[in-house]
Order: sequence, then structure tokens, then C-alpha cells
Amino acid sequence: MSKAPAAVTASQELDEFNPFLSMAQLFDNAARLLNLDEGMQEVLRRPDRELTVSLPIVMDDGSTKVFTGYRVQHNFLRGPCKGGIRFAPDVNLDEVRALSAWMTWKCSVVDIPFGGGKGGVICDPRELSKRELEQITRRYTASIMDILGPDRDVPAPDMNTDEQTMAWIMDTYSMHVRRTTTAVVTGKPISIGGSRGRREATGRGVMLVCREAMKRLGRRPENTRVIVQGSGNVGGIGALLLYREGYKIISLSDMYGAIVNENGLDVPQVLEHLRQHRRLEGYPEAESVANADQIFMDCDVLVPAATENQITSRNANRIKARLIVEGANGPTTAAAQEILDERGVTVVPDILANAGGVTVSYFEWVQDRMGYFWTEEIVNTRLEQAIVKAFNDVNDTAKKYDVSMRTAAYVLAIERVANVYRMRGVFG
Repeated sequence: MSKAPAAVTASQELDEFNPFLSMAQLFDNAARLLNLDEGMQEVLRRPDRELTVSLPIVMDDGSTKVFTGYRVQHNFLRGPCKGGIRFAPDVNLDEVRALSAWMTWKCSVVDIPFGGGKGGVICDPRELSKRELEQITRRYTASIMDILGPDRDVPAPDMNTDEQTMAWIMDTYSMHVRRTTTAVVTGKPISIGGSRGRREATGRGVMLVCREAMKRLGRRPENTRVIVQGSGNVGGIGALLLYREGYKIISLSDMYGAIVNENGLDVPQVLEHLRQHRRLEGYPEAESVANADQIFMDCDVLVPAATENQITSRNANRIKARLIVEGANGPTTAAAQEILDERGVTVVPDILANAGGVTVSYFEWVQDRMGYFWTEEIVNTRLEQAIVKAFNDVNDTAKKYDVSMRTAAYVLAIERVANVYRMRGVFG
């Protein structure tokens, strides 16, 4: 007689939704396959540096409000830390820790000479004026100046930050060091050292790994139904590029809700509607669906490109897609991955699927350092070469160890970082 499944405690649920603990579980699984000794595991699991800063800001109404900012530098072994800065009301230190670690593994998977970093400020940009956002950005930059720099830590845009945010950071840093230093951030406007192709890079990476996964599954884009959760720089651009490749995009979403058309959305028209109205709601050629229901609709490919913890142990059995391409960071918990593995669902993990952004960020950093800029065609060609090679490396590792692509990506990434650690040795 089979036993009933054990009840899930509140503590276990909290652990599953803690992104740092979820990342650590995936790390431990890969480390066991590599037979890493405990000392090496301890070194690679821990962030190298964490900084918490208080940011007093004079608001538009004359009052003073104190915001909290974080910057976590997970690993310096392969080069300067690299990672975005997000502005959101629910930013917390464990989230930033996890994101910084994911950046270490992501940079390693695509084999670029960066370690991982991540930053965040607890605020709600929707409730702030442009002046207040600029003040927060500049104060945050000044507060973490000592650990920033082209050879130390190179931030980039993330949730609720953009080219303008990066321009403010670059200007603040440059004023403090008394010289224009474009390579201190990436994701900048092209006029001040940004790279062509950077805005589309993460979405392009999603499209490229989806293409490679489809080849290995023996499928073609025609009549392949795709649901994209999100409609920003990752989801929106990813959907547009997939649409151009011939996929049938049947659903897109934003923070207010999702839209669906079983016959396929005209993605360029949808994005124009979004640009004009600032939300998908009201698009005339689609029906509205609650965000909570979108990822469970019938489809062939699911692209979660919004935020973390969307696919969990509570709902993984309801996913109908046979291929998941993770455009967001950490959209699937470690517990959910086990369920998807048992069901035979192929998951292209975040540290591979959304690595297009950091790859072109690396290209931007290189261009800034040498003062010579490439055409968009060159950027896109080099991005495709890097992403396809990374996909093949992960796929080969998955076959070698007979594991999922997620575990394979961690194995590959950790092995590369550990090899550098062995060669460099322990200082002190």
C-alpha cells in the first residue's frame, strides 16, 4: 500500500520560495556529481562580499525618506563582477544573493571572463518621480563607489531600471573619479558608449536557445504554440523574434494580466498597442486571461520571462508545455524542477536561456575598453556563436552525466570556476 505524500510544512514552503536556498540546492546537486571537496564547495557557495547601504533622499514634497540598497559580489575568480541592479518594493538580500550567484554560473556557462554580482534598491518606481529616481540612483552609486569599477564590478539594467539609470550611474561614477569611465556599466545609451544590439540581446538569446532545443526535439516552428509570460525587454522582444522565426505566439502577459488568441497573436501589433497604452489590456484581437492562469494553458513551448518562483512544487504538474525556455531569472524552483524532470519536460535553464544579455554586456564592456564599436550585425553574429556553443556544451554535459539541462548547466559552470580556483590557489 503506497504512503500518502508527507504534508508540506510552512517552513519547507518558505525554503522553496527562498531563491538563494533554491540556488544552493541546485549547486549542491551539481557539486556532488563533480565530487567537489567540501572546502571547494564552501568557497564557491558563499558570496565574496555583501554591502547594505542606507540612502536618505529629499522627496519632491520636501520630506526626507531613507531607502535601502544592496550590492552582492558573489565571485571574482574569472574577472570583474557583473550583474544588474533592480528597483522593486520586494527586493531583499537573499534574492540579491541568489541573483549574484546565478550571474557567476551564467557568465561561466557562456564562458565570458566575469564573475557574478547583483544589486537592488527597495523602492516602488511607480510611486516616484523621475527626479526622485535619479536622486536614489546617484546616492546608491555614490554609496557603493568603493566596490565599483571596470576592473571590479560592472552593473547593468534589471527589473525597473534602464538605459537612463545606467547613464546616471556612469555619470556619478565618472564625476567621482574625475574622468569619463564608460566601461563602469553596460546597457547604456549608444550615444555614451552603449552597444548596438544590447537591448534585444536577452530576448535574442531566448530565441536562439529555443531554436537549438527545437532541433534536438525534432520539431519545427510552424504550428508550434508558444506562451510568453512577460512583455518587457525579455518577453516582448523574445516573443517578437520567435514570431519572426515562424512560431505561433498565442499568449503574452504584463503585470496587469494576460491576453490570448489561439490562432496566434500579431506580435508587432500587440507591442505597438502596449507602447501606446502602457498595458496589454484592451488589445482588440485577443481575449483577457488572469495572470495566474496563463502558464497552465495548453501550448508546446512556455517562456517564463517575468520574475522568480513562477513554477513551483504546487503547480508544476499543471504545466502542459513540453519545452520550457526560461527567459527570467529563477522562474522555476528546485522542487518544481524535480517534478518536471519526472514528467519528461525539457527545461532550458535560466543560466543558459537568458545569458544573451550578459554576453552582449561583455561585448559592450570590451568595446568601451578599446574605444572601437561594432556594427549590430557583428554583435548579433558573435552573440549567436556564443549562445549556440554554450547550448552545445550544456547539451554534451547533460549526455555525459545523464542529467537534465539545468543540472548540466550547473555542472559545466561550477567545473569551470573550480578549475580557475585550483589554478590560482588560496591566497594567504
